[in-house]
Amino acid sequence: MKIRPVILCGGAGTRLWPKQKKHQAKQFIDFGGWSLIQKTLERIKKPVFDYPIISTNLKYLKDVRKSLKKNKVKKYKIVLEPAKKNTAPAILSSALIKDIPLKQPLMYFAADHLIEKSHILNRSINKNKSNLDDQNIFIFGIKPTNPSSEYGYFLTKKIKKNINKVTKFIEKPKTSKAKQVIKNKGYWNSGMFYLRKDSIINNFKKYQPNIYRNCLKALLKSKYKKNVYYLNKKAFDKIKAKSFDYAILEKTKQINAIKLDIPWSDLGSWKEICKMYEKNKYKYFKKKNVFYRPWGRYVNLYEGKEFLIKELYVKSKGILSLQKHHHRAEHWVVTQGKPKITLNKKYFTMKPDETIFIPLGAIHRIENPYKKPVKIIEAQIGSILKETDIVRFQDVYGRVK
Repeated sequence: MKIRPVILCGGAGTRLWPKQKKHQAKQFIDFGGWSLIQKTLERIKKPVFDYPIISTNLKYLKDVRKSLKKNKVKKYKIVLEPAKKNTAPAILSSALIKDIPLKQPLMYFAADHLIEKSHILNRSINKNKSNLDDQNIFIFGIKPTNPSSEYGYFLTKKIKKNINKVTKFIEKPKTSKAKQVIKNKGYWNSGMFYLRKDSIINNFKKYQPNIYRNCLKALLKSKYKKNVYYLNKKAFDKIKAKSFDYAILEKTKQINAIKLDIPWSDLGSWKEICKMYEKNKYKYFKKKNVFYRPWGRYVNLYEGKEFLIKELYVKSKGILSLQKHHHRAEHWVVTQGKPKITLNKKYFTMKPDETIFIPLGAIHRIENPYKKPVKIIEAQIGSILKETDIVRFQDVYGRVK
């Protein structure tokens, strides 16, 4: 029996756009000829996988269909939630559709993860297929590359060959605690789940019977049209919003971990997005997008919908103007050197891999007093991303009007 991929595609990606009511969901952002949901759909085009099921909502249905068409996915099913209720109802309702046999393995992917070396992930999925039963759940851990406070972690103990039991979850710890967790061989919790349909049913019946009953009603009373299950709103509205972690994982003791050492990110922050572009900057580099200034130069790497990614190169003794912007905020990630930063009334030094947020309207400046050039990846976010949106207060090169 093949493995059924289920793609959870209802998230809004609000961490990237904290003050914008209208924004593009992260999984559909065009990052330069590709989106995260397209990468996810590519990942499941392997012989081990059955046709996919996508869990989403009405707001994203059009974008999901576009992505499926672009990736030439002809056979699929969509489960449409009438309201956002977090991951627990999404996981259960997509598993309950009649197309899925009771013992079929289900692999739950988030639509908004960037995963390199996915062949290693797929090999691990196929390898552990025989270890699934009617109760257990496998989750995927990623070996941390840094003590990030943006991800959850878990600890494990080995119970038999190639099987690691999860002993503890740690939810987005502070950097100091994250360092200790990594010392104790903790892994990032990737938010990918692997289990059989009967395991999902048994766990929800045991730990979340109300969610189970109302999800089942919502599906049984759903309307089916053009590969889409429109879940019944009246039944679905009775469901309490809960994540799969809180609803099931924190209650059951039958959680096993598959540990992976592969490049992975949920691109949940502009720091992660900036680092992704920095890593792949030569793919985006074009000579026509290089602009020289008295303080050095900048390169426009990629302009998307309401965001622009640049690399700034500040030469030794280079000083940008003291300035502000009316229409954009900025995120900076230092990749080389030790720039001196002015941010409103604060003045401080940054180091490589450090990041800073420049709010809309904040007065700021970059200086490089040292011999080594400074490099910064900058993400501009706003409605106007032009050089004309610069109000200069001071400039050593005489550019204040």
